[in-house]
Amino acid sequence: MTQQAIIYCRVSSPKQVTEGHGLASQETRCREYAKHKGYDVVEVFHDEGITGKLLDRPNMKAMLAYLKKHRIANPIVIIDDISRLARDIETHLRLRASIAAAGGKLESPSIEFGDDSDSRLVEHLLASVAAHQREKNAEQVFNRMKARMMNGYSVFNAPVGYRYDKVGRHGKLLVPDQPCASVITEGLEGFASGRFDTQVELMRFFLSSPHFPKDRFGNVHMQRIKEILNRVLYAGYLDKPDWNIHLVKGHHEALVSFETYKKIQARLNGQAKAPVRKDINEDFPLRGFVACACCGTPMTACWSRGRNGLYPYYLCQGKNNGVKCSQYGKSIRRDKLEGEFEMLLSEMKPSKDMFFLAAEIFTDLWNTRRNDAKQEADAIRRNLAQIERKTEQFFERIVEADNPILITAYEKKLRQLEEEKITLDEKIAQCGRPLQSFDETFRTAIQFLSNPHQLWVSDRLEHRRVVLKLAFSERLRYCRNEGFRTPEKSLPFLLLEGSDGVKHEMVAKGGIEPPTQGFSVLCSTD
Repeated sequence: MTQQAIIYCRVSSPKQVTEGHGLASQETRCREYAKHKGYDVVEVFHDEGITGKLLDRPNMKAMLAYLKKHRIANPIVIIDDISRLARDIETHLRLRASIAAAGGKLESPSIEFGDDSDSRLVEHLLASVAAHQREKNAEQVFNRMKARMMNGYSVFNAPVGYRYDKVGRHGKLLVPDQPCASVITEGLEGFASGRFDTQVELMRFFLSSPHFPKDRFGNVHMQRIKEILNRVLYAGYLDKPDWNIHLVKGHHEALVSFETYKKIQARLNGQAKAPVRKDINEDFPLRGFVACACCGTPMTACWSRGRNGLYPYYLCQGKNNGVKCSQYGKSIRRDKLEGEFEMLLSEMKPSKDMFFLAAEIFTDLWNTRRNDAKQEADAIRRNLAQIERKTEQFFERIVEADNPILITAYEKKLRQLEEEKITLDEKIAQCGRPLQSFDETFRTAIQFLSNPHQLWVSDRLEHRRVVLKLAFSERLRYCRNEGFRTPEKSLPFLLLEGSDGVKHEMVAKGGIEPPTQGFSVLCSTD
């Protein structure tokens, strides 16, 4: 009866599976060995992308199960090389024992396995060499990755908003993956500026964008939001503290400024805000912003089932020391409340005279700001020189210090100084260089101030929430029978309201108080 044989092949790199021919060449060599020995190859087991240190391998388990099932045939297990079985001495010995216990006998065209002391010595030496090669390869890969990162190149998987491209002398370089990169920029800048109060609002913004990647269920997870907010890579820098790499300037294009990144970190580390309610949605955009005029409690909203279907309502559920508000549970039709709000919003338009006056003021401020840019840059350079001196002082203290606590404190201060230096460098580069032209900036601002109602009628919930934040300084008070109380408008709308019907006159030269009798002032004529 012909001796049965099993072939086991393994490659550790996924690239070898997709691009190389490691498995095929191993199998071919093993089949040639089996043919030379007169063995009948009955099964072939492949482990793809499995490192040689791992003991837990899916197809190794399948092979051991096959050996136990066909133990009576005493099959031969053929491997191309000892390193294909394992690249770790402990793993090699355990797999060798498992194969023997399952009834198999190990053979290879590269080495003769035996039970005598000399054969075991050679086998263990070769297994140790394979383990050394694995460890050496790992060290070389790590050193190359660290060196490339220190030179300003990312070496890990591309984050959301980027992809790797081959760019000239840089080789593989992160480049913005549009249009997703623009969505990331808008989201990060919106969180830094307060447009998005919480991470939940930012998550909803990404969820509403068709260009932001989602999981197979169409969701965006909070963990991804936290990763995006905490990645300094989006600001153009690389940071890997466990590799002793701190804020290395990257060659890739930044999506936001380092100053924006610092604002985000300040918001994340600052006082926690109350989480945004999950039920604030397109159905009730004013939920939580309109308050009851009687008790001041933010109104809630709901759908109520009626005879002919569901009907939307706003209502107050305020209590004070357990005492219910007089308007508690009394519903207000959504169409009525939101219709009155739109009417209120449509009336918030500046007069023509104030509109032109605002244009002149904005122009003067813009020109003044540009003229002051050179003086501002000089002041920043002086601050940079001070930071350089402080940095040198702390380096000297670290060299002289022998207390680990002091050294850690000095290193923390050095990192803070480095962050300040990066921020100031960015400010110098941006002095006198506005992100947008005056016409673009002015047009965007005036379009909103001249007609906030136009943005309110947008289909996007975040646009409506922005209108509420920019147009009003406080929650709107609403009375069920009387409607909205006088709103507290934000400062720009107060300044642009213009004349309110009151007669205005210049104060007379003599002042507004009556002259005092019998009082004179002596003035020198010199």
